[in-house]
Amino acid sequence: MHKTKIASILLAAASSAAFSAVTMANMGTMSNFSYDYFETRIGISPVTYGIGFSTAIHPNAHIRLEADSAFNNDFDTTAGIGFHAPANNWADVYGELCLRNLKARNRFTGDTKFGVEVNAGIRQWLSPQLEVGGELGHISINEENDIFGSVLVRFHATELFAISAQLRFNEAYNEQVIFSTRFKF
Repeated sequence: MHKTKIASILLAAASSAAFSAVTMANMGTMSNFSYDYFETRIGISPVTYGIGFSTAIHPNAHIRLEADSAFNNDFDTTAGIGFHAPANNWADVYGELCLRNLKARNRFTGDTKFGVEVNAGIRQWLSPQLEVGGELGHISINEENDIFGSVLVRFHATELFAISAQLRFNEAYNEQVIFSTRFKF
């Protein structure tokens, strides 16, 4: 009788643990991509240089810092916080709220301006090493409102290193092609 009670308790505990694990797996609390990286990039037309940094602060939240410049008395910096969550087994959706600081020759007559950016995007695995993505956002600086976007393709050469090509629309430097290297940590 004593062994039967112990076996029943162990069976109930095991089935409860298994049910909890399945429930947690279906809740989607983790993401399909790493949001812990350091990135260097170069833009073409106009030529710009940039760096980026992102780190997860929660299983579904991250912070991002970026800076770009053509080294012609200009810059575009971004600092923000965002969320990320799986859309399915191979894709993540994300969104961010950022503070932008911009000084560009083609905008705001050369003055430094602060503003707010809100964006949303999706990242999708096409194969174990190939990622595609897109982003759409709104920026409000100095009572000017703009919609911007980008599309990208990223090749993950190893688990810790990736290269990408991105096409940006209506951004700080207007339409621009960006090539980048990303180092995951």
